[in-house]
Amino acid sequence: MTEAKSADSSHETPSVDDQILYESTGGVARITINAPQQGNSLNAAMRDRLTERIEWASADLNVRAVVLSGAGERHFCTGANLGGPQLPAPERPEGAPRMTVGETGRMIKRGWQRLVASILDCEKPVIAAVNGTAAGGGAQLVLACDLVIMADSAKLVEVFVKRGIIPDAGGAYLLPRIVGPQIAKELMFLADDVSAQRCGELGIANRVVPADELGDAVTELTGRLVEAPTKALALTKWLINRSFESDRNTAFDEEAIAQDLLTNSADFKDGIAAFGERRAPEFRGW
Repeated sequence: MTEAKSADSSHETPSVDDQILYESTGGVARITINAPQQGNSLNAAMRDRLTERIEWASADLNVRAVVLSGAGERHFCTGANLGGPQLPAPERPEGAPRMTVGETGRMIKRGWQRLVASILDCEKPVIAAVNGTAAGGGAQLVLACDLVIMADSAKLVEVFVKRGIIPDAGGAYLLPRIVGPQIAKELMFLADDVSAQRCGELGIANRVVPADELGDAVTELTGRLVEAPTKALALTKWLINRSFESDRNTAFDEEAIAQDLLTNSADFKDGIAAFGERRAPEFRGW
């Protein structure tokens, strides 16, 4: 896949490929939410295309790391664009209500939950380059990423209760695992803005940098990741993500299985050979 062309200056509705940009070069897939005029919020088509891009990057052997960012200077992603175009739905029989039991749950499972799961299940490390506000579902995208670099002017907002709804997109699963249940309740109950500085203190952000240094910080980090043994990173991510659901015996068994699988990788073999030959390994990603 190549980078989608940026939206032109005409009044035509931009295509979904103008709104979800994808560029893969030098081992890094850069995915940009390109809708700054709407706070980089995602309508249904954008949300699903973003999921597809992440799944593509996961399978592409040319990709060693993924960067997720938002266009502009103010917003990373402000969640769902409820006013945007929606995906077509089956025709309803005469007399059927507008919504029936189970439809909202199905929409959440097939929509934002699938998007968040694509990040958690991506076989490459996913970095959130948070340039501005990450609110609602956008906050959960940040929480799902493996590494988070925030501009010092950025903020995270679990805004849901202000709208009278519960945190969705996996937020109540993700946030307590990062900050603990008490802080998670505070952030979700009060729905206050959480500054980049506090995100760093709470462990949500790995690094907080001046806004004009965000790009350089992301480049430095991805430069290290693309030189790493990609399959070892994938299995390490898998073990860590499963650790909260595993007992000790299961975790130890899965560790042994993962290590056994890894011994058949080219990078494992070169890593062992390089150690014996006292040279730097040349990891290729498989």
